[in-house]
Amino acid sequence: MLAEQLKNHDETPTDDRIIVLRGLSWADYQRMLEVRGDAAVPRFAFRMGELEIMTPSRPHESIKSRIGLLLAVWCENKGIEFSPYGSWTLGDQRQEHGLEPDECYVFGEVAEPERPDLAIEVVWTAGGVGKLDIYAALGVAEVWFWRRGRIKVYVLEQGGYAEVATSRALSGIDLDQLVSFLDRPTASQAMREYRAALASAP
Repeated sequence: MLAEQLKNHDETPTDDRIIVLRGLSWADYQRMLEVRGDAAVPRFAFRMGELEIMTPSRPHESIKSRIGLLLAVWCENKGIEFSPYGSWTLGDQRQEHGLEPDECYVFGEVAEPERPDLAIEVVWTAGGVGKLDIYAALGVAEVWFWRRGRIKVYVLEQGGYAEVATSRALSGIDLDQLVSFLDRPTASQAMREYRAALASAP
């Protein structure tokens, strides 16, 4: 998909299939997770009685996977240890919040992490529940939202999330540069060119 198409995507709610149910209990949410089992889709997000059921589209999955691959290239270039956890099911029964990120990561060598250091969300289709509220309840330190060709960074502070100009989890990463490689014909080409660009940087 061309960079201009990514930038001007209008989020018309037809690509990703999103349904929001209201008036559900935490037990209902847990039953839905059990019925789905280990399948990758649909993904669920639960916020105090609201349940979003989302089946991501092919463009949605492609963008989130490419961002993850390019993040891996950057970490490798900088010598940063990381572990990807994909759509890790996160939840807090006491606060009745739970979700599954598009992608998420733990940095450093952590044997049994309690939560990711970074979560990534792709906004390809409008609608659904407010995921930043859920991430805040779950204590995820940083969330990236890709939307219309850009990544916005949110970091958790005492009063909730604040939008910031640069990542704290990956200090020094140029996210504008990273997303500029998303429009390559293949993911492998994007990785090669991004790796070359990082290697040639002063």
